[in-house]
Amino acid sequence: MLHYGYDIRTLNYNLWYCKIRFYLFYIFVAVPRYYIILASIDRYFASSRNALRRRWSSPKTALRLIIANVLFWSLIYIQVLVFYETNTGSCSYRSSGYGIFFSIYIAIDSGILPLLLMLIFGLLTVRNIHKTKMRIGGNRRGRISKKDVQLHRMLANQIVLYLILNLPNPCFLIYRSMTLQVVRSSFCRATEIFVSNMTYLLVYLGFSLTLTNFLVSSEIFRRELIHLFQRKILRRLPAARATDHDAVDHQIH
Repeated sequence: MLHYGYDIRTLNYNLWYCKIRFYLFYIFVAVPRYYIILASIDRYFASSRNALRRRWSSPKTALRLIIANVLFWSLIYIQVLVFYETNTGSCSYRSSGYGIFFSIYIAIDSGILPLLLMLIFGLLTVRNIHKTKMRIGGNRRGRISKKDVQLHRMLANQIVLYLILNLPNPCFLIYRSMTLQVVRSSFCRATEIFVSNMTYLLVYLGFSLTLTNFLVSSEIFRRELIHLFQRKILRRLPAARATDHDAVDHQIH
């Protein structure tokens, strides 16, 4: 708001703020991105017919990966604290050889690699589900519950949403890294700034649409969210569950 709304460019004058701001930005973008990837890997293991692979899908493993994911990206992006500077009149990475490296790295880290991992494990999960249905056959009940099916749908929709909103930014970064030496007119520079801001806006938008995606994708999620709202906000039990509690109390009496 200060930077774009009031033209107070604190980011370009305070070096420590420049470094810390972008360091935290890259961490908080990378961590949830790879949580989605880890979730897709978890769904692959959970849907596997191999009992040993299914054991990898557990709350204990998930907790360890949640912590490791944060620590890993906190270490990886220490480079931002070293190579970001304000000498050029704006807060950005160095425009030398490191600038080309960082642009390509971000394009791979936020575009190509997540895309490949999501597609690979998404397709493997679909194959596991298809094999399980083929093995069960007919209308017989199998291991895949309604809850698991809706979890798969939530994850699949989240992956599609991620691809649509996050691919433009790495594509723009690749273009910018390939044209660093090109002399630009004032109109071209203004156009590139606008496109850059729009691609980052799409990245921000992805985080705000997660809840909406889950509400649309899963009936169980909607129901549990309503129950949570009734218990924690309205401080009362849902009608169905209140009736169950009344029945239990009546039996006890």
